[in-house]
Amino acid sequence: MTASIEAKHPQAAALAAAPAASEKQWPDPVYDVLKAAGISQMSYVPDAGHTTLIERFSTDPEVVTNVLTTEEEGIAIAAGSWLGGKRSVVLMQSSGVGNCINMLSLPVQARFPLLVLVTMRGEWAEFNPWQVPMGQATEASLKAIGLRVLRAETGPDLVETVAQAALMAFDADQQIAVLIGQRLLGKKKW
Repeated sequence: MTASIEAKHPQAAALAAAPAASEKQWPDPVYDVLKAAGISQMSYVPDAGHTTLIERFSTDPEVVTNVLTTEEEGIAIAAGSWLGGKRSVVLMQSSGVGNCINMLSLPVQARFPLLVLVTMRGEWAEFNPWQVPMGQATEASLKAIGLRVLRAETGPDLVETVAQAALMAFDADQQIAVLIGQRLLGKKKW
């Protein structure tokens, strides 16, 4: 909605921007799925969409968490984790995909398992025009470099999608990105 529509119809704007209450419940089951998949390394650039997952992993004594300065570091950490016998997940925002596109050739060419969860921007209720171009290019960019891309728009679908992505990554040595639709996350507020 435009600013003028939001000013005239604040309740409609709030309903359009907010995910349903049931959609806010996905982070805990996704954490459980990732733990069941044997994740013991988690790398991330801080992102509001991943806040609960970041908090859950950061307080888990069985998981090493890595705060990244750029998303491409997470790809290298995931490869090193696999070489060291560990399973890893990388959390990033869609804008971060553009930052690590070249590094994604490492797991693709070396056939290392890779699991990346990408919160989308530039879609549903986006207020920042700078997020739109990379949001539109994320899926095509990941596919072009050789990753398999899965997408989820609802909480239950996301839990099932992450479970299948983990199986594909770690049991079949695939490079998988799960895109988490912005509608599921709700409107960012500044």
